Order: sequence, then structure tokens, then C-alpha cells
Amino acid sequence: MLIQLLAGFILACIIAFAARKARALNRSGAFAAAGLGTVIFGLGGLGWAVLLLVFFVSSSGLSKLAKRRKRSLDEKAAKGSERDAGQVLANGGIAGVFALLHAFFPEAAWPWAGCAAALAAANADTWATELGVLGKALPVLITTGKPVEPGTSGGISWAGTLAALTGAGLVALFGALFWQGQTGITLPGGASPILANLLGAGTSGLTGRQGLLVFAALALCGLAGSLVDSLLGATLQAVYHCPSCQKETERHPVHLCGTPTVWVRGWRWLDNDWVNAACTLSGSILAVIFSIGIR
Repeated sequence: MLIQLLAGFILACIIAFAARKARALNRSGAFAAAGLGTVIFGLGGLGWAVLLLVFFVSSSGLSKLAKRRKRSLDEKAAKGSERDAGQVLANGGIAGVFALLHAFFPEAAWPWAGCAAALAAANADTWATELGVLGKALPVLITTGKPVEPGTSGGISWAGTLAALTGAGLVALFGALFWQGQTGITLPGGASPILANLLGAGTSGLTGRQGLLVFAALALCGLAGSLVDSLLGATLQAVYHCPSCQKETERHPVHLCGTPTVWVRGWRWLDNDWVNAACTLSGSILAVIFSIGIR
């Protein structure tokens, strides 16, 4: 275990350093990523590391996609494209908790399901944010259906929802592939030697239909988490107003223009990081219920 933790620490530091150089993380974000990666890589192992890397690489890559086109939306976002410690922990902290729980319950399925769904939800939210705003149609507020400006908290669109499902599905795919290897659980109904070999699980893995069930469940849990994010963004998340730009924004205490922002609505303490944490938590809770149901 000590050797695995050390290896996890080294791998996490290498990845955090590379992300810092790529400007995907700021300094605090790099330290947080190194710590979180140590927990997930060191306590979980290869499968857990793969899940975290799939989320981090795909979400960070999308943050760089069409950056010039999205620059006008930065005034609404709470933070820039370089993730800080708060963003890292908000998106990956719940997954880290499940990695810790896995160390205490190594034979249980629910820690793996919770971790996979948490990262699927985080990926869904990121993909919806990064790709949804590039759609041509205006988003609508999830609570009322009223059209809103792109980047508005709580705004959803068909393009964003499809992007969310795709992002969740990417993580869910690896969650299904590594299911038995990480949980030790074989769902009833037969064996798939090919998938079993992929999982390193001998000759009793998931059948194609069973794997599809796990994949679909994890993807839908991730999508549900992203919708919780939108719901909170439309109702309870703190929203501010810039008197100079006459724009609503999540930025506080000052806007991009340097003007102090004024609180408009929502719970003052419920910023975007807390909303992201609620997104991952809700997705993981649904997945834990699913995994207990198939035990």
C-alpha cells in the first residue's frame, strides 16, 4: 500500500506539473490536483487513475476549444479557464472521498460506482458548458423555459444537453469497462471472455448487455448531476450585477472590468464551486443506489 501511495504521489505530481505548464491549472489548482491525484491513484489504483485522467484530459482540452469564440462569455463565468484549488476539489473531491471509502470497503461496488458517476457528472457539466455555448440556438432557463443569453446560470439547450450526455458517457464507458476489476462483482447472466480479459478478471466478466446496463446507468447519473447543477444555477446560486457593464455575472467581488459587483439573488455562499460539488454529489448518490440495487 505504501509503495502504491508513493507511486500515486509521483504520478499525480507529474500530471499536475504538466497541467500547470499547459495553463489548465493555476498554482493552487496544481497543488490541489497533486493531492487529489495521490488519494485516487494511490488508494484506488490503475482503474481509478484512468477515470480521473479521462475526466481531466477531456475537460481541460475542451476548455481550450474555440477559446476566442467563448471569450465574450468570460464576463458571466465565475472564473477563468485555469482551474484553481476550489474548482479542482469541487469537481474531483467527491471522487476522492469514494476512493478513500474504497480503501475501507475494497469488495463493495458502491465506492467505484460513486466515483465513476461523480466524475461523469463533472465531465457532463464541463462539456455542456464548453460546447453548449457554441450552439446557434439560444439556451432556455431550466425552470421557466424562457430564452436567456449564452453562459447564463441555469440555461440549458439541446446542444448542451447532448454534450453533457456525451461527456458523461465517456467517463461511464471506462466505469463499465473496469467495473468488475474494481468491484469484484459479476452481474448474473453469463460471461464475456473478451471483456473479462480487458478487466483482468479471468473468465467471468460482464456480458455485453450487462456492460451496456452499467454504462447507461453511469451515463444517466452523470447527466442527472449536470441537470442538478443547472437547476441550482437557475434558483439558489448567487448571481451578481455589474453596474458598469450592465451585465449579470457570477464574478464577485469585482467584474472583469474592475467594477465591484452587486448581489442580485441567490444564496450568497452558494457560488459555482459549491454548485459543482452538488452536481457531482447528486450523480454519485444515484449511482450508489443503482449499485446497491444490483448487489
